[in-house]
Amino acid sequence: MPASIGELNERSLHRALKERYAARGGAVETVVGGYVADVLLGDRIVEIQTGSFSSLKRKLPRLLAKHPVTLVHPIARDRFIVRMDHPPADGGDPGVPTARRKSPKHGAPFDVFQALTGIPTLLDHPNLTLHIVMVVDEDIRVPYQGRRRRRRRDWVSIDRRLLEVIETHTIEGMADLFAMIDAPIPEAFTSRDLAEAMGASRRLGQQAAFCFREAGLTDICGKRDRFLLYQRAGDLPVRRAPGR
Repeated sequence: MPASIGELNERSLHRALKERYAARGGAVETVVGGYVADVLLGDRIVEIQTGSFSSLKRKLPRLLAKHPVTLVHPIARDRFIVRMDHPPADGGDPGVPTARRKSPKHGAPFDVFQALTGIPTLLDHPNLTLHIVMVVDEDIRVPYQGRRRRRRRDWVSIDRRLLEVIETHTIEGMADLFAMIDAPIPEAFTSRDLAEAMGASRRLGQQAAFCFREAGLTDICGKRDRFLLYQRAGDLPVRRAPGR
C-alpha cells in the first residue's frame, strides 16, 4: 500500500493531530508490518482515530504484537458550526463562511466509550496507550446536493478543523477510565447509574457498561426492573453511594 493512500480522505483535524505528534521527531505515513502508520516515533506507532475504533480490529492487534502503540482520539469539548455556501471545487477551500455559531453541545472524556465499543478488550494490552485529546474544533458544513426534504435545507459535514488542544488524558487500561468516574456508584449498579455518575446520556452509560464488562472489570449479578445489574470484579475499589 503506497504511503500516500492514507492521506486521500484525511480531514483537517486528523492531519493537524498527526503533524502535532510528528513534530516530536517522528515520520508520517510510514509502512510498518504491511500497514500505514500515521506517525512512527522510534519504535512507537501513533495512530490517530477520529471516529469508531472498529476499523482497527485487525490492524491494531498485529501492530501491538511487535510495537508499542499510542491511540489518539480527539473529542470536541467545544465546537463551532461553520456553514459555507457551496461545496469546495476540486477539493479546494469552499469559500467564505455564511454563518458561524457555537454548538450548545460539549464533549467529555467519557465520550470515548462510543469509539471503544469496537475494541473493548484491547485497551488493557500492555503495548497500548490511549490519548483522549480534548479539543476545540470547527465543523465545516455545506448544503446537501442530493434530494432534500420538503421545506428544509439539509447540510452535510465535510471537514473538522482543529482550533485548540485543551488537554490530553493518558489511559493505560480500562481501569483508568473507571477511576475517572468521580461520583459515587452503588455496589450493584445499572447502566443508568453509570450514566448518572458520568453526567452522560443513557446510551453512553450502556456503552460504558458494555466496555467494562468485556474488559473484565465488572460482572453481571442480576437484574433491576429491565436493567442488568453489575458489580465490580476482583479488587476494583468500591466508591459507595450514600445510603445505598
